Amino acid sequence: MTVVAHVVMALLSVLTLVAVRFLGADLWQILALAGAAVLLHAGAQMAPRRPWTGYAIGALGMLVLVTTPFLSWSPTMLPSALCFPWTLWLLTMRVPVRSSVAALAVAVLGIILTELVAWTRLPADSASRLVEGGLLLLAVGGVWLAALLIRRRREAARRAEGERLAAAVADERAGIRRDLHDVIAHTVTVMVARIEAAAVTTTDPMTRRELGDIAETGRDAHQGLRAMLATLGPVTREVPISLDALPDLVASAVSPLHAVTFDEVGERRRLSLSAEVAAVRTVQEGITNALRHLDPPVEVTVRLTWTPAELVVEVRDNGGKARREVGSSGTGLLGIEERVRTAGGTLSIDDGHDGWVLRARLPTKEGA
Repeated sequence: MTVVAHVVMALLSVLTLVAVRFLGADLWQILALAGAAVLLHAGAQMAPRRPWTGYAIGALGMLVLVTTPFLSWSPTMLPSALCFPWTLWLLTMRVPVRSSVAALAVAVLGIILTELVAWTRLPADSASRLVEGGLLLLAVGGVWLAALLIRRRREAARRAEGERLAAAVADERAGIRRDLHDVIAHTVTVMVARIEAAAVTTTDPMTRRELGDIAETGRDAHQGLRAMLATLGPVTREVPISLDALPDLVASAVSPLHAVTFDEVGERRRLSLSAEVAAVRTVQEGITNALRHLDPPVEVTVRLTWTPAELVVEVRDNGGKARREVGSSGTGLLGIEERVRTAGGTLSIDDGHDGWVLRARLPTKEGA
């Protein structure tokens, strides 16, 4: 409650007490009512910092108003009495719901006590007492309910903001993981494959040994990168990637011991962004797995086959000289499967006698 509100209610209460004095109230009664007004304002002032203390002081002020004997006197006549529902509002906004229900019960009992005291002073005015009591109950209940609803709305807004921030953090982590997995991991794999090819083709034993050590270091770095990716969680964010990047992607993986070719059949159709990303990442993952899991020489064929309804992305390898042990399997294929499924397509992995075939079927916009 602002200072202005306190001042206005205090001035109106002073005028009310002057009027009550002229109506025949004794000085001690005026002092008691003034003391009650002071308690009400003090409670409203304290409630923001100490809700229960402020509410208790306000309730004490209302008790003084109710029990001060004066004919036809009602606590609603004193403007400072508005401080009490304000303390109820502040308490409801700050304490657990069960506690605020207890505070509401105190207010209801206070209203009942108020009307009973007024009825004992003027029994013939029972109808007015019922009307006034009902209005007071509606007012206090309305204040409590409004405070509760606003509080829950604010709590929901805070939760939504917290979830938004958490999603932003998760999205950023996913972006980092995506970049590491889709770019750096692929680049490291290609680099190691080309170093291995150079080691095989060189005639200098020292150079071959040095290149072998470099390749081994690259594989260790790749394993460390995979372990770090596992701590960052799954990839959830897509980025704009074009099919036009595939020829360069394929060319970068070529070495004397790694023959990687690209072929595209049919007329290109329109794809959704998620389908285009899935297509590029399928090719990238297929090449990466072939270079990583197979001993050279390795042949990899990348083929895009277009129909009006779908794009078939196929990455096929010849099995290489042999399969190599590379430790635990990663999450690359799981990520690709999720991308393809999100784009409305299907992913299959065939382990034939002459190598692996990674095949993704993605709907075009005409076939979606």
